[in-house]
Amino acid sequence: MQTSPRGLVALVRHEGIVPAPYLDTARVWTFGIGHAETSGLPPNPRLMPRGMPVDWRATLPEVFRLFRLRLAPYERGVRQAVKVTISQPEFDALVSLCFNIGPEALALSSVVRHLNAANRAAAADAFRAWNKHRDGAGKLVVSDGLTRRRAEERALFLTGTYASGPVPIYSADAQGRLGPVIARMDEAQVLAA
Repeated sequence: MQTSPRGLVALVRHEGIVPAPYLDTARVWTFGIGHAETSGLPPNPRLMPRGMPVDWRATLPEVFRLFRLRLAPYERGVRQAVKVTISQPEFDALVSLCFNIGPEALALSSVVRHLNAANRAAAADAFRAWNKHRDGAGKLVVSDGLTRRRAEERALFLTGTYASGPVPIYSADAQGRLGPVIARMDEAQVLAA
């Protein structure tokens, strides 16, 4: 099983697009659609030129190439962790969660434990536990963005309802701070990229 086109759009919407290196909420240098320096894959966002490229639209093909390249290990992580038959929307929701928390955390999560025990309701509710991140001081804090994301993933998992709306493209300054939304892509544009 692979992520569906609607699942890809949902995941890109959750991650957002930043065509320049930026510091994520955990203070990790990141680029594009969640391409973090911790991935070990080139290019390393920490080493990329800072600030928005003059022609940021020209970076979008690279942003999407990296995203598609990085997606396979997360899909594989879901397939390896889940031992029961699941629907396409359930798979897409789990890939979105896995992309955010990593295959190891997913495999050990109560989401997967409940799902493999055939308790889908408890598995869906367990998505809610993954709404925290470490701040710059290393302290776990609840994130409004992750809380919204987990609610949408949970709804997808339970009902097969994909969130809709445009995908934001954010700016980033030379210090790696995210700026405002500078453009939006619709579903067709994301799938064509």
